[in-house]
Amino acid sequence: MARLLLLFLSAALLLAGANAQFQFFEQMFNGGQQQQRHQQPQNVPSDSNWYQEQYNRAHCDNYLCPDTLACVHFPHHCPCAHPMYEEKAELNEGKAICISKGGFKAGEAARKVELARKGLI
Repeated sequence: MARLLLLFLSAALLLAGANAQFQFFEQMFNGGQQQQRHQQPQNVPSDSNWYQEQYNRAHCDNYLCPDTLACVHFPHHCPCAHPMYEEKAELNEGKAICISKGGFKAGEAARKVELARKGLI
């Protein structure tokens, strides 16, 4: 009788382990497909609906930067969307622009903007 009970418990443990293993693989493979559906769209035609949804969902008590959706105190505090390739140049009246980096030295693009404002280039 004890042997039969031991055999029954062993079989139950094996079945439980196999079931858990199948559930793991099912979640791993099917879950991956579900995660892909929630990723941002790729290679889609120009459509501002995705951006508008993100913009409308963003919560900001101060100023919401339109390019990066960062929440800052003043518009000229907005970060550049691509800081690796852009420099921020602050203009007068609390305005700023992001422009492509203009050379090998930091601040080169901002220097050229200042020269252009003065009419020198």
